Amino acid sequence: MKIGGIPMEKMTVLETRPEISLDTNASFNHTSVHNRKFWYSILKRIGDVFFSLLALVLLSPFLIIISILIFMEDRHNPFYVQDRVGLNGRIFRIYKFRTMRVNSHAKRDELLSQNEDQGANFMMTNDPRVTKIGVFLRKFSIDELLQLFNILKSDMSIIGPRPFIPEEQAELPSDRLLVKPGLSCYWQIGGKNSLSKEEQIELDRKYIRECSIGTDVKIVFKTIVHVLSGKNV
Repeated sequence: MKIGGIPMEKMTVLETRPEISLDTNASFNHTSVHNRKFWYSILKRIGDVFFSLLALVLLSPFLIIISILIFMEDRHNPFYVQDRVGLNGRIFRIYKFRTMRVNSHAKRDELLSQNEDQGANFMMTNDPRVTKIGVFLRKFSIDELLQLFNILKSDMSIIGPRPFIPEEQAELPSDRLLVKPGLSCYWQIGGKNSLSKEEQIELDRKYIRECSIGTDVKIVFKTIVHVLSGKNV
């Protein structure tokens, strides 16, 4: 895959990737979640494909410019690929614009004592690993736009619980894996990093209980307002 003539690093997914096993004692009934109304599932997938494809077409010049700016800052690959845990514990590769310096994940353990996130993520004000343009991209969630490709591949949906890396998901209940992960969710627009892990989990469960076209549309509009206000970080 190329964007703006710059090659994306190899994204080959292994045929036998490990999966996170689902807890049969989770608070949700696995069968009931997957027996949602037939038309909701169909319409949700149609909407995911249509709107993600439309967004990629309309935003393609912007995405090319962002790719070039990231590359110009340090002459490294502007794209970042990482394992995340998706529906039913399946591991997939998530696509993002790179906002950190190369090999920054290796330094994460050194900074854990400065983690300011109350939930399952790692978040630190003035993180020394974040690039200059990365600060801007994160503020307006621009770094997440490449996940539109994940939506087209059916790894993700526009709305759904955010996917975590395997190490983080291992500390979370598996019932949040009963629906596809998404670009945005209840806790992304309702406090995000200020919420505790328990509050984030409960909001994910709230979405699983309430998921519908109406719920998805509501979260989409609230997400747009949230992002445009620059409250993402």
